Amino acid sequence: MSRKILIVEDAETAAATLEIALENIPGVNVLRVSDGLRAWEYLAPEKGAAIDALVTDLELPFLDGFELIRRVRQQSRFALLPIVVISGLGDPQVSERVKRLGADAFFSKPWSPLEVRKKVECLLNSS
Repeated sequence: MSRKILIVEDAETAAATLEIALENIPGVNVLRVSDGLRAWEYLAPEKGAAIDALVTDLELPFLDGFELIRRVRQQSRFALLPIVVISGLGDPQVSERVKRLGADAFFSKPWSPLEVRKKVECLLNSS
């Protein structure tokens, strides 16, 4: 059974690095979008996309990561969806804010692809 991870990242290098790291998780299929609005359209109720984990940046075009997380958590079908946030925002309050919104983990840039992969794999295996 293939599990799907949606990466939402507008920086090509970061997106590619994440994709390579997360593809090393057994049985995973990685999808990438470059803005929050495309991610939301993909996850919107009428699409019914089956996503097993969401890895998102916060500073995104069209719809930022904060709003994306808020919208995802408002959907009961995503109540247990693992959400991992990766951000360059250095403010310590950012980590608290995303956790209050419902994110499961927060990594500030520069982040370790190995640590992100381990966390996503752990969240996938516990959900």
